[in-house]
Amino acid sequence: MTLYPGVGDNGRRARSPPRKIPTMTEKTHGAQTPTVMLRRERSTGGRNTSGVNTHIDARNTATPRTPKRSIVTLFFAMLTAGVLAAQGTVQTPPAPAGLKLATFAGGCFWCMEHPFDALPGVVKVTSGYTGGQTPNATYKQVSAGGTGHTEAVQIVFDPARVSYEKLLDVFWHNIDPVTLNAQFCDHGTQYRSAVFYHDAAQQRAVEASKAALSAARSLPGPIVTQIVAASAFYAAEEYHQQYYKKNPVRYRFYRWNCGRDQRLKALWGATAPTPEARP
Repeated sequence: MTLYPGVGDNGRRARSPPRKIPTMTEKTHGAQTPTVMLRRERSTGGRNTSGVNTHIDARNTATPRTPKRSIVTLFFAMLTAGVLAAQGTVQTPPAPAGLKLATFAGGCFWCMEHPFDALPGVVKVTSGYTGGQTPNATYKQVSAGGTGHTEAVQIVFDPARVSYEKLLDVFWHNIDPVTLNAQFCDHGTQYRSAVFYHDAAQQRAVEASKAALSAARSLPGPIVTQIVAASAFYAAEEYHQQYYKKNPVRYRFYRWNCGRDQRLKALWGATAPTPEARP
């Protein structure tokens, strides 16, 4: 153990204090946002079984240091934080007239935004949480695995320019449909794959699409992706939105480290997304 060269008050050589891991932040649009850890550890269904809070997620964030403030300032800051925490995230509105919604879950929502953003006819892609019971769920709650929600993207699209069937095709080729309650390096029901249909036509389309994939027998196992009716969708916190644009280096490192592209290539072969199709 490393020792200080000096001597302590008790006459013994003083031991060095524990090393501190510095908190890293980055500036985004003039504001400081937490830098994510670029490593993700597998969890037992998102739940901690050791009795100790050990769940680690690649997007867990460090808390920036707060400068010294007066007691009154700190009190109002804590009060405001409590109100915001109670509010949680906000449910997304219905699609504008002439447009439609599509909702897909394919593991980490960071990796599911760009494939749809790149499609002509897609108006907006929002990362969020859906399929669970907790209203206004937050990332911290969902990533812990107790809300029933899964990470997902909700797409506003123009059906006159891009069909729902095309969206389904892009969805399938960007996920692992044969692994239950996990996607790539992310494990737990909060990372399950699912299609949330918004009407009877979408339900028929996704069931037909799944049947066609199953009949082709090109995948190494049965398709376990859920097909369920859409429910409340809560937009994720702002720092998650368009993460691949805001933090391209960290995004690419996470994606590579998670083994996503390697697995997609093994599953889909020549029809897997090409590097040119990824950010």
